[in-house]
Amino acid sequence: MAGKTVLVTGASGGIGKATALGLAALGARLAITGRDRDRAEDTAREIRAVGGGQVDVFIADLSSQAEVRRLAEEVLEGLPRIDVLVNNVGGYWNSRHLTADGLERTFALNHLAPFLLTNLLLDRLKDSAPARVVTVSSNAQAQGRINFDDLQGEVAYSGSTAYNQSKLANVMFTYELARRLPIPSAADHAIVTANALHPGVVNTSFGSEDPASVQRIFVPFLRPLMKTPTQGAATSIRLASAPDLEQVTGRFFATGQPRRSSKASYDQDDAARLWQVSADLVNLTTSPQVRDRPRPPAPPPAEEPS
Repeated sequence: MAGKTVLVTGASGGIGKATALGLAALGARLAITGRDRDRAEDTAREIRAVGGGQVDVFIADLSSQAEVRRLAEEVLEGLPRIDVLVNNVGGYWNSRHLTADGLERTFALNHLAPFLLTNLLLDRLKDSAPARVVTVSSNAQAQGRINFDDLQGEVAYSGSTAYNQSKLANVMFTYELARRLPIPSAADHAIVTANALHPGVVNTSFGSEDPASVQRIFVPFLRPLMKTPTQGAATSIRLASAPDLEQVTGRFFATGQPRRSSKASYDQDDAARLWQVSADLVNLTTSPQVRDRPRPPAPPPAEEPS
C-alpha cells in the first residue's frame, strides 16, 4: 500500500480504527473521519506510530447531509488522490431518532451517508484509478428488506428492522455502484471497484448509545466469544489492499472470501429504485448511469458465515 491514500470513515474506534491501523502498517497514507476531535486525534497519533507517515483527520457527523458535503469538500481540497474509500461508519439505535435533516438516523448514517459521500468523491476516485470502494455491511443484510413504503420507520419502527434494512441497502448500493462503473478488463486496469463485507460479530461499543434489551442482557456474556476489532477489520483490509482483488467488483465478502448475499440484494429493479430514492433524499443531481451490460456475476454458492 506504499504510495496509496486511504480514507476510512468512522475510524476513531472499533473496526474503523483497526482498519486504519492495519492499512498504515502496510504503508498507506491514512485519512480518517470521526465525530469527536480528541478521539480522532488520539487515533491519528496511534496510526503515525505504526505507519510513521502523514495522517489527515476530518471531523464530521455523517448523519447530517450538510456535514457529509462539507467533509467531501475538505477531503477533495486536502487529498490530491484517493486510492481507497472505506465506508465504515455505522450505528444501531433501539429507538427511533431523527437527524438534523429530519430522517431516521439508522438509514441516514448507515446508508445515505456512504451513498452520498461515495458519489461526491467518485470523480477523485476515478482520477486515482485503479481505486476501490469498500463498504462495511453485515450479515444482518440477510434478514433485511427494503420497505419503500416506510423507509424512515414512521409507521412502525424496530431498531433491528431498521438496522437490517440499512445493511441490505449497503449491499444493494455496492452492487448498483459496480453496475454503474466501467467493467474490469484485462486491457484496462484503471477502474474503480466496489465491494461490501461482513466483518463478523466484533467486540466493540457498537450500539451502546441506545442498546436493545437483548444487547444489555446478553452481550456482556458473549463478549469473550466475539472477534477483536483487529480480527473484524481483516476483511476490510483485504478488500482495500489485496492485489488479487484489484479487478474484483460487485461482491459481498466474509472471512476474506466472496459469499452469496441475500436473494433480495440481487434484485436489480429494487436496487435501481433504491438508488433513485436515495439520490432524491440527499439532493444528488449527478451520478453514474447504468451501462448497457450485465451486472458482475454472483460468486458461487457458499454457506453464510456467522
